[in-house]
Amino acid sequence: MKKLHLGWIIWFVLIIVSLLPLLDLLRVGLPISHDGKDHVARIANFYQSLSEGIIIPRWAGNLNWGYGHPILMFLYPLPSYIGSAFHAIGFSFVDSVKLVFAFGFIASIFSMYLFASTVFGIQAGILAAVLYGFAPYRFVDMYVRGAIGEHIAFIFLPLILLGLWRSSVILIALSMVGLLLSHNAVSLMMLPIIGMFTVYLLVFQTKRKREFVFRSLSGLIFGFVLSAFFWLPALIEGKYTLRDIVTRGEFTSRFVNFLDFFNPTWAYGTASEISKFLGFAHIVVLVAALYFVRFMGRTSKILLIGILVSVVAFLLLMTSVAEPVWKTVTLLQKFQFPWRFLHVTTFIVPIIAALVVATLGKHQRTLVVVLLSVIAIVSSVSMWHAKEYTSMPDSNFTGVYNGTTDTGESAPIWSIRFMERSAKAPIEVISGKDVSITIGTQTSTHHSYRITSLSSVTLVENTLYFPNWEVFVDKTRVPVEFQNPQFRGLLTFEVSEGVHDVEIIFSDTKLRTFANWISIVGIIIFLGFLVTMGLWQKRK
Repeated sequence: MKKLHLGWIIWFVLIIVSLLPLLDLLRVGLPISHDGKDHVARIANFYQSLSEGIIIPRWAGNLNWGYGHPILMFLYPLPSYIGSAFHAIGFSFVDSVKLVFAFGFIASIFSMYLFASTVFGIQAGILAAVLYGFAPYRFVDMYVRGAIGEHIAFIFLPLILLGLWRSSVILIALSMVGLLLSHNAVSLMMLPIIGMFTVYLLVFQTKRKREFVFRSLSGLIFGFVLSAFFWLPALIEGKYTLRDIVTRGEFTSRFVNFLDFFNPTWAYGTASEISKFLGFAHIVVLVAALYFVRFMGRTSKILLIGILVSVVAFLLLMTSVAEPVWKTVTLLQKFQFPWRFLHVTTFIVPIIAALVVATLGKHQRTLVVVLLSVIAIVSSVSMWHAKEYTSMPDSNFTGVYNGTTDTGESAPIWSIRFMERSAKAPIEVISGKDVSITIGTQTSTHHSYRITSLSSVTLVENTLYFPNWEVFVDKTRVPVEFQNPQFRGLLTFEVSEGVHDVEIIFSDTKLRTFANWISIVGIIIFLGFLVTMGLWQKRK
């Protein structure tokens, strides 16, 4: 009973502590951040598709000055699903985005507590949770960058590792799905950590090795299969975008001065000016770990040394010392900004703290946990707010949006990077006489018209082409041109004289359909797997 009461007290305290940095979000309006406004527009378009019955939104019809944009195909969808759920129950799009950030912050603190307390003990779990939530980079993401995907991704790595520790297929699989749907680059970034932890458990912790390998691989594979509807098309169809052209070489100007990791200066400027500070308490942990490593047992010592080496490696990877590595290993360039690896160090340092605390005596543990928690919380107070807020009604985001919400990396390769003004009409006549156009359905992925003309007519539908936009005239598919130099990237097609019903429809390609079916079949197999494993456990 005492343990149960203690558990409730800890959860209550963690909730109160996690709410403190979120009080600023109670202010009216949208926090002004690098990407905050764009995320509201993206979620508004995402929600519009959901409301039209599209379960997997891929096309943002109102973005790019109303010409539409394929960004939803490449943009991590989980934050948008969560934001859409908040909007569906009555919150504005602006407040829904703020709630997504609040949810992500609280959930990540508890996910770290669950993992660290299970592996290292309750007191170590408390410290790890506080350090995880109150690392300066967390507030950079929330109040400076407005990086909603990275913010949500912080929830899932602790849960994946907890699933591996418990050999829980369902926890591994669902947490892996959450990570893969939270942020593309962060998912890739975290795979080595997942791999290293799996190897550590296999070598040093697991007795029933075959069962552990089976359960771990099953969970990880299910995670990839269940989320295939998103990552598979995003990975392969990225070749149709300006992604590699826009981001090429961007890393060269984003390296971090090593001393900046220890510089507490706070800033709301550009990506080059934002804080890369590790945190006062986090630096203390790293220094203390170097001292306490000699007092640990063999297994713990190996684990701590390995983690410390990885921290140093990731810190160096973010500096110009690693530029030759970035140029040679082109996969790294997918991350765009070297300092994005602060996501990794923000996760690793709390684990080091938990590992060190677990080796201390009872009274020492209490003192260290309280002291470092207070340092982490108090030293970050000045970071708990946005630079300023702006009042923006939902109408700013539910109609035509004058922007693409990215830097052009999701724009099709055959179009211009950014449209600069809205079209005069959804569809226009390029050539032909005495043409009458009646506008019909206009949803995100379905546009219809009735065209009446006395001669053959060439039309341009002011929608950006991306596979699979198709044009049907009287139910018959007709050729589409999208490389007309006067209408770059837009749908142009011909209609013969007479009265015709035209439908322009965006549907899934064979690849997207295949990816959808992988996930659907994966869900069925996953449920069957769980039932089978449950029955097998009962018979044991």
